[in-house]
Amino acid sequence: MDNQTVIYIICIALLTVMSAYFSATETAFSSLNKTRLKTLAEKGSPKAELAYKLSEKYDKLISTILIGNNIVNIAAASIGTVMFVRIYGDIGATISTAVVTVIILIFGEISPKSLAKDSPERFAMFSAPLINLLIYLFTPLNYIFSYWKKLISKLLRVEKESKMSQEELLMFVDEVEQEGSIDTDESILLKNVIEFNDCKVKDIATHRVDIEAVSVDADKAEIAALFTETKFSRLLVYEENLDSIVGVIHQKDFYIGTGITEQSITEIMTEPVFVLKSEKVSDLLTLLQKQKSHIAVLVDEYGGTYGLVTLEDILEELVGEIWDEHDEVIDEFKKVNETTYSIDGTSNLDEFCELFEIEEEFDHHSVSGWIMDELGRIPSVGDSFQYRNLTITVSEMDTHRIAKILVVVSPLDENLTDQEKENDGDTAKEKVTAKNKREKTSAKNS
Repeated sequence: MDNQTVIYIICIALLTVMSAYFSATETAFSSLNKTRLKTLAEKGSPKAELAYKLSEKYDKLISTILIGNNIVNIAAASIGTVMFVRIYGDIGATISTAVVTVIILIFGEISPKSLAKDSPERFAMFSAPLINLLIYLFTPLNYIFSYWKKLISKLLRVEKESKMSQEELLMFVDEVEQEGSIDTDESILLKNVIEFNDCKVKDIATHRVDIEAVSVDADKAEIAALFTETKFSRLLVYEENLDSIVGVIHQKDFYIGTGITEQSITEIMTEPVFVLKSEKVSDLLTLLQKQKSHIAVLVDEYGGTYGLVTLEDILEELVGEIWDEHDEVIDEFKKVNETTYSIDGTSNLDEFCELFEIEEEFDHHSVSGWIMDELGRIPSVGDSFQYRNLTITVSEMDTHRIAKILVVVSPLDENLTDQEKENDGDTAKEKVTAKNKREKTSAKNS
């Protein structure tokens, strides 16, 4: 092997290394986490700061990488062709194409990209100084390519989509949790914050049938008894009925020193905050902060009282249930045995569906509302129906509301198609209607 051949081999090796550098740099900057890189930069890392600045001008960066990569690859192919033609004559070009292609593919593309994908931030910081120098050297070419890109974008009417959607944010939180950067509790909190703006106040409200309120004409002994019974710090005040809320009594204003205040109810009550039930929770939070209030009355489209929302309800939407020493802890989903569950009728329908792996979406917020819709009437204790592999029985009623249900889970038939499973759920109401007709017919005949 003569000296000229050795020089050719060294040149091909160096060009392959440069090809690997450009390929790895491209992968690193396209897959790095900008937030992580910015954090490192804020901690005082100059290379992280430079890499972050380069990632912000990605168009110049990627054009520089592609220009450099093509130059070294073409140069490697050309030198390889000259070397192999010199050694093997006419078939040297064919041999050169095969050999150089394999070398560039393995050592200049696949291997460096795979390594850079595993540690993109680290490699981006390593490659930043050289690629920054090359950006300045290739400025004229980058200038031409940037205008070419703008021209193509106008011709094809390409619009830049830089805004991250809510679904992408939620997926990003899941990925960060899987990487171990945050735990499950932190992941739930972040998801609640992301979805917070979509939540309506009616979804977290205490319905009017559960509101504890006093009449403006009630005597103070009655009010004191209700404060003691409910352990609430605030009570709504109404005139005639709940559709005419006129104020809010705070416990600290009702009790002065060691006794009850001598002032009248109208003197100590504060003006309530009213909002439509369709308002967003985030807007209500802002309103309560502005009004310096802890409670809001929800009104429906007819101006009647729909329910109420407290500041604690809003906080629970973010951080989960908050229990104090006076709260009665209610287990809404109680497992009786391996196949049977006792469930509170007011429990959240989304949580019910999650527990029993039901993927359908319903218009109802509570389990009670969904069951009434499935039955098609106000149920009685003992009424039951089949939904997929669930046997749902009303076990306790509170006036016209479902207080408790029993759910018996049967093994799910894996042979059923998705359409058959959906039909099983859709026919629940039809089965109950047919049963009611049979009962009426039987009563007439008797």
